Amino acid sequence: MKFHLETERLILRELRITDLEGIFELDSNPEVHKYLGKKTIKTKEEAKKMIEFILKQYKENGIGRFAVIEKSTGNFIGWSGLKLNKGTKESLNGFQDFIDIGYRFIPRYWKKGYALESAIACLEYGFKTMNLDIIYGAAETENIGSNKILQKIGLQFVNEFEEDNKQVNWYELKKANYGK
Repeated sequence: MKFHLETERLILRELRITDLEGIFELDSNPEVHKYLGKKTIKTKEEAKKMIEFILKQYKENGIGRFAVIEKSTGNFIGWSGLKLNKGTKESLNGFQDFIDIGYRFIPRYWKKGYALESAIACLEYGFKTMNLDIIYGAAETENIGSNKILQKIGLQFVNEFEEDNKQVNWYELKKANYGK
């Protein structure tokens, strides 16, 4: 799958095996996983498997998380994008077979507006290019930053639920309400 989106400061493209170092830096960091179940990876082999899983999603689902590249440096800074959560294994809040929006960045790139900028581009891609009817989002209630981003891009709070002994906020945005 070839994918390319650009924003003012970012390039969003398909994830590649060459992103291995960046994925390892991202997902081995306990700070990144503070609100993600604290399940950091320990090896580059685990990072490679994560990339392979996303590449498989591109082939099977036509969508998956995308590498985010900082234009000014060419650096891999994290990922952002849409994902099809399939089956009971990926169900959340009683939903399965749904598209959600997500983002994850290396901490030195936090607080620069990159998550918001990339999420806006991904939402537009989902509604205008993929013609999706609804996009969901979830964030632990204590993850103030992610909750703010989901709200800023227009997702509406639906409910709070428990997942792995943590309280999580559930959001949705219907295409009919996009851009209003």
